[in-house]
Formats: sequence, C-alpha cells, structure tokens
Amino acid sequence: MAHPLVDFITAFEPRDLLRAAPPLGMWPVLRVILGGEPDEAGEPRLEDRDPDFVARFFEGFWWFAQRYFRHRVHGVENVPARGAALIVGNHSGGLTPTDWALTLAAIFKAHGPARAVYGLGHDFLQWHPVFRKYGRKLGGLRAGHEVAHEVFARGHLAIVYPGSDFDSFRPFAERDRVVLAGRTGFIELALREQVPIVPVVTAGAQEQYVVLTRGEGLARLLDMKRRLRSNVFPLGFSFPWGFGPTLLPYVPLPTQITTAFLPPMAWPDLGPEAAAVRRCYDEVEAALQARLDALTLGRVPWLGQP
Repeated sequence: MAHPLVDFITAFEPRDLLRAAPPLGMWPVLRVILGGEPDEAGEPRLEDRDPDFVARFFEGFWWFAQRYFRHRVHGVENVPARGAALIVGNHSGGLTPTDWALTLAAIFKAHGPARAVYGLGHDFLQWHPVFRKYGRKLGGLRAGHEVAHEVFARGHLAIVYPGSDFDSFRPFAERDRVVLAGRTGFIELALREQVPIVPVVTAGAQEQYVVLTRGEGLARLLDMKRRLRSNVFPLGFSFPWGFGPTLLPYVPLPTQITTAFLPPMAWPDLGPEAAAVRRCYDEVEAALQARLDALTLGRVPWLGQP
C-alpha cells in the first residue's frame, strides 16, 4: 500500500503541478486581479465531485497536516453522519484555504469519502484551470442559494464562510476575531431550507501569513468590487512573495492549527423574516467567537496553546 503522501502526489497529473507552481503558475489569478478576463469553463456541478480523488487527497493532506500544522480536532462527532446540514466557519488564510481543507479532512476521517461535503466559494477557484479542475473534484461549487438547495435536496453537507474576504484578510492584530461582516445570507438559506447549522471554528490559520491592513481604501481606488467582488486589497507578508499585496495563493507558515466543531444549531419554528435572521445570525457569531476565545486563550503565535 502506497504511503499517503505518495498517493496524494500521484493523484495529480505532473503537468498540472507544473502549471500551478508559483510564481508563473499564478498568472491566471494575477491576470484577473489586474483587470483581465477570467479563464473559466462552464459551471461546476455536483457530479464533478470524485470520491476516489477525495480519499487520496485527504488521506495525504491529513498525514501532512498532523506534522506541518500539528493539527488538532475537537467535536467532529457534531457533524451529522447523514442528512443535510450547513457548516459555517470563520475564515482565515486568504487564497490559501487551509482552514477549509482541514475542516473537510476531519469530516473525511470521521465519515469517509461517501459523505459528500460541497464548498460554496468565491469565483477565484474557477479562474485557474488547475484550481478549477481539482477544486471541482473535491466538491467546489460557486456560492449561491440555488446550488445550495440542490446540495441539501440530495442530503449532503455544504460549507460556507460568510465573512469571506473581509474575514480571511483581517489584520494579524485581529487574528482571534470572528468577522462575519453582517452577511446574513447563510442564515436566510438555513431557515428557508430548514437545515441545521454546524458552526466550525479554526484557530491559528490566520498566522499562516501576516496581513497588516485589509486595504479597503486602496480597494475602492482600484475598483476591486467590480473586478473581483472584493472590498479589500490586503497588504502584508507571505511566502514566497515577501512584503506587498497578499492576494495570491502562497506557501503557509508552519503554524499550529486547531479545528473545533460546535453542536448543531436549528430554529425549526422560525422563517427567514428579518428579525429572526438577525437573532440567529447573532447566536451563530457569538457561538463562534466564544469557542475561538477558548481556543486562543494563552496561545503563542505559531506555537499554539500550551
């Protein structure tokens, strides 16, 4: 039987690894940031997910994560073994989504590749031909209520990060804050579809790189909202790019990361009215922040909790 890391590497076509290698491999993403047209090829579908690739990817990534990130997991038993649910997390790490990969790896280890989890994410995963190809194999979809409805109708899990760019590009000084940015669409979705929310907290992933500022003023000046559907143009440090914009995928620093799943939250008697949405949003955000506070109490940056 092959070593998990060997199985992980051989799951990719060698030419794809070369096409995605920085710095030249980042050109498809950089081109869009600079105002060019994205390289896209059709809409991702639920059927694009490949359970065999999922198994090879997450077995290898799990082996790596336990050593490089000294990864710890709490509460994965809170993820239901069957039936639809919406997983909602704080977001960290910018365009190197380690938090997402670690969350899915934990669910994979608990429930196996047949338990499908679909990530509802930003368009950037569709811009790069290699990211698009393998992201779809892992269950990556464009964020949207219609596609989420299809996921839930089939009894699968969906995962969202409501804070998106505003959360994942928060400054290093705010690394221990949950920033859902008032984006309540995930609550409206859960109430309309009557699916439970499973909050998931990631601690330490914002230490993969160092963001100094979100660059909101610079984003307005560069019209990033129109170009990238983003309100930020972050500046800081990442490897191998050094100091400058932190808008490209990068090699994460070896920080200790912890993933914690909270008990499911459901409101079967509420509908998607404004008052109910706000109340449920506040409950989810408060639960996430309380758990993140516990996970970061006494934490030493990059080293983790004692």
